[in-house]
Amino acid sequence: MPVDAPSAPSPSVPRRLGSGALRLLGLAAAVILYLGLAKVLAILAVRVGADLIEGIDPLMSVDRRPNIGAASLARRELAADILLQVNLAVLVLITVVWRFGPDWRQRLALDRTRPNGMRARHLLAILLLWPILHITWVTGTAEAFGATFAQGVRLSPTLSAAAVAVWLAYVVVIAPAAEELLIRGEIFAQARGFLPPAAAILATALLFALAHVSAWGLARPVSLLPLALMLGWLRWRTGRLWPCIALHGWSNLALIAYVLWPASP
Repeated sequence: MPVDAPSAPSPSVPRRLGSGALRLLGLAAAVILYLGLAKVLAILAVRVGADLIEGIDPLMSVDRRPNIGAASLARRELAADILLQVNLAVLVLITVVWRFGPDWRQRLALDRTRPNGMRARHLLAILLLWPILHITWVTGTAEAFGATFAQGVRLSPTLSAAAVAVWLAYVVVIAPAAEELLIRGEIFAQARGFLPPAAAILATALLFALAHVSAWGLARPVSLLPLALMLGWLRWRTGRLWPCIALHGWSNLALIAYVLWPASP
């Protein structure tokens, strides 16, 4: 009876690993593309629009441009931040509707065809308890990285009451909705196409954290990592995007209240 020769290692394993790495890079590239395009469009719109409103030629050379003042600069920065998030949400929705047609709600976990995987009281408990954990982690991370946090932070005196209200709406509603549409909506759906739930949660959490790299280095991304993991878990556990938007906005509001709360004398 002939003896079978030892089989060679299957080349499918390294091929799958390479394909998975390329797909992860594709996720990162998609995030960069969405955010980059949204930011460029926002900057262009604010620069041209604000110049026209203030009677400035948008094509005027830098050395001839008049000084717009601190108040106008603050309004422009706020408008650019808001437009970035609005553009981001619109770009995600347009892309998903174009690719998936009537199934776009299911793609972004905005449909109600499947039952919610979490009881309402459990979700409410998470919403109530999470801000305490979030603030504790953020403040601890700031101390570990030697970064200043919630020390002498005040709203800019150049912002009017209306501008402050718009800013709060941006931080608590607009930004969470746009970021969740991208990360826990479209990017999570892409990740689940080739990753198990735990890996998809981790991958989207890392992308979310890295997208918030700022002048403070890694302090902010590390401070956001637990929130990102919780949001990914909620997305998987509930099968819905709305709980992620709610927790994201609620966490932002709690952190703002903590930072701006008047210190005791």
